[in-house]
Amino acid sequence: MRRTVYDADHELFRESVRAFVERTLLPLDEDIRNERMLRREVWLEAGRQGLLGMQVPEEYGGQDAGDFRFNAVIGEELARVAAAYNSIVSIHVDICAPYLLELATDEARKRWLPGFCTGELITAIGMTEPSGGSDLAALKTTAVRDGDAWVINGGKTFITNGGHADLIIVAAKTSPERGAKGITLFGVEAGMPGFTRGTKLDKVGQPEADTSELFFDNVRVPDSHVIGELDRGFIHMMERLPQERLSCAIANVAHARGVLEETVAYVKERQAFGRPIGAFQHNKFLVAELTTKLDVAQAFVDQCLAAHVAGELDAVDAAKAKWWTSDAQNQIIDGCVQLFGGYGYMREYRVARAWMDARVTRIWAGSNEIMKEIIGRAEGL
Repeated sequence: MRRTVYDADHELFRESVRAFVERTLLPLDEDIRNERMLRREVWLEAGRQGLLGMQVPEEYGGQDAGDFRFNAVIGEELARVAAAYNSIVSIHVDICAPYLLELATDEARKRWLPGFCTGELITAIGMTEPSGGSDLAALKTTAVRDGDAWVINGGKTFITNGGHADLIIVAAKTSPERGAKGITLFGVEAGMPGFTRGTKLDKVGQPEADTSELFFDNVRVPDSHVIGELDRGFIHMMERLPQERLSCAIANVAHARGVLEETVAYVKERQAFGRPIGAFQHNKFLVAELTTKLDVAQAFVDQCLAAHVAGELDAVDAAKAKWWTSDAQNQIIDGCVQLFGGYGYMREYRVARAWMDARVTRIWAGSNEIMKEIIGRAEGL
């Protein structure tokens, strides 16, 4: 089905993103997987190509595109190659950017945003804790005022870019007695005394992404590093989760599409019993099912993207897009593994790596069960 959400400018931009992927990312693909992080040289090249500051005003070195569809193009092109590439970059440009742009102090924006756009300052967001998971209101990390600063204690886990980020947006309890109404956001910089990182976590999939634990032991953060209003951090996070979940949905569909296209090409060439395996009715029907499922998911995500650009995407539709595309992606890639047969279980084949990479999307950005809870509540249940 022809997509209508993008115009000529977006497709022209897509060509430049694809060229960046082919020229900069793909030659380093195996090295990045082995090193379990995106090299700084890649970040700097992305900055030189103008890919990191699409929504950032020109006064800070950004492109000031004013259109999230450019971010979506970046996400689609990265996810088609490997899900983790989108995960790494979208944390920076889709998830952290709104906090810095909309909530940081003028002093902090001048301090952080120029490097954010060039790739000299890499960001991460510290929400998840070892005992909290999707329950953001159950945070145990605390921030206590001490003179003109705040002292942060606690820890975070499963933090994408956590091992090498220069700035982490950290959620901490400033009024613990108020529960979710007592959370504040802080910008913690690399090198601040008391801030340390654990080793990179050994994940089942997405090895390209540096995912780490973070520890805060009496980390002093100045008032200027408070992001947003005091004790309104939970609300700030809830207001920005729809964009994060839309970003996930965009990547889920693009990732599945890239794998399915490779699979269709494979079943046309692979021979069994004297003919291409795609010619067997069962396999032909399976491809038909996977293609239809993908196109239906794409249509809904495109509508959500258009709604977001118009300022109309709500939390419920974003939740629908996130959980549906997470499930669809896993079902599609699992079907692709089956069509590849034994080769689909070999790590050297992209389909096997994609199968492992996709599984976490049912868990992060709020588990799919949480998404269904949001949708059910909206129905008055």
